[in-house]
Amino acid sequence: MSASTIRTLVAIDSGVDAHSVENAFPVGSPIQVAGIVEGLDRGWSVLEETSPDLLVVACAGYSERVLYLVEAASKQRPDRPVVVLFYGTPDGFLHRAFEMGADDLLTMPASPDELEFALRKVMARRRGTIAGGTTNPMICIVGPKGGTGKTLAACNLAVALAQKGKRSVVVDLDLQFGDVGIAMGLSPDRTIYDLARVGGSLDPDKAEDFVTQHASGARVLLAPSRPDQAGTVTVEFLRELYAALRARHDYVIVDTPPGFTPEVIASIDLASDLLVIGMLDALSLKDTKLGLETLTLMGVSPERIRLVLNRADTSVGIKRSEAEAILGRKPDVFVPSDRQIPRATTDGEPIVVANVRSEPARAFHALADLYLKEELVTEVAAANGNGNGNGSNGDGKRKRRRRGLKRARS
Repeated sequence: MSASTIRTLVAIDSGVDAHSVENAFPVGSPIQVAGIVEGLDRGWSVLEETSPDLLVVACAGYSERVLYLVEAASKQRPDRPVVVLFYGTPDGFLHRAFEMGADDLLTMPASPDELEFALRKVMARRRGTIAGGTTNPMICIVGPKGGTGKTLAACNLAVALAQKGKRSVVVDLDLQFGDVGIAMGLSPDRTIYDLARVGGSLDPDKAEDFVTQHASGARVLLAPSRPDQAGTVTVEFLRELYAALRARHDYVIVDTPPGFTPEVIASIDLASDLLVIGMLDALSLKDTKLGLETLTLMGVSPERIRLVLNRADTSVGIKRSEAEAILGRKPDVFVPSDRQIPRATTDGEPIVVANVRSEPARAFHALADLYLKEELVTEVAAANGNGNGNGSNGDGKRKRRRRGLKRARS
């Protein structure tokens, strides 16, 4: 990432203390605050008079005026990123901000390092670069709500890839209530919390010391053993962690908590692939559809997303074809229900190990094969000089957002 100066204009909505915003910005970094303006009307005037590289808007609650400024600024210069600093709980504001053209939303307060990473991240995304500089796949598993089987998918996909000769690692990013260790029968002797506490620069060798190996060959970086330890893991730390892990592993798989927390948003931005997990019932399909729409508004290319539906043979009155119509796309893999899955989880064994011939095990192996096929296609394209990066430019992001909005309104 270039260290060139990023001239930044900050517009502050009513209810936000200007000094707290000013103090949040890092000192001596490429992020140069060209101006801090109190009042959105004045902020728009200054924006028209100047030509900053980046616009930051700070607000304390749901604000239509902020949304108006974000939309106007995005239309004025589509190539210039807009970041919202939100002092409070975003709730429905997150979706609306992305819909109006925001490139990122950071919940405040945040440390100067976290803020710098967020701002440099959106600039890198617009320039078509990938933070971390690695090409090994990183699969971020997401779902709007809990209970859909994200951890089940993460563990079984990692083991299936390991059984096929790939060096895979699972990062349990559910920092407060992660269950990857239980699902794989591993003791939390070393966790992501312990690694974050070490401090200093993070390299592949250091990360290796805190990874636990499963009998299948898959590896795991376990979640903290207590919820109060979650705050030690920062967004900046995750950026370094993912780069270190991708340098040593063929596949990095991130199991995320429900929703779009700052850690999840950062992981989505850094990932090469997104795996959305849902279930075949009305409530889950609604949440899954919303999650897919949110990813589109965040600028995630549909080509980067795969979709898995768990419990896909459950009798709930919804056919697979109906699920496809609701979601607006065909799921890549259907994982059927099996009584052996909860039993295997209790025993700390992924189903691909506990019963290799079961239908769920076949489904997870089919999912692993999809990624292996994609890897082969990428290697062939690179050999022919046609490889493409995972970054997206501003115009492409804007076009995808418009397509996503049209689908959401239809």
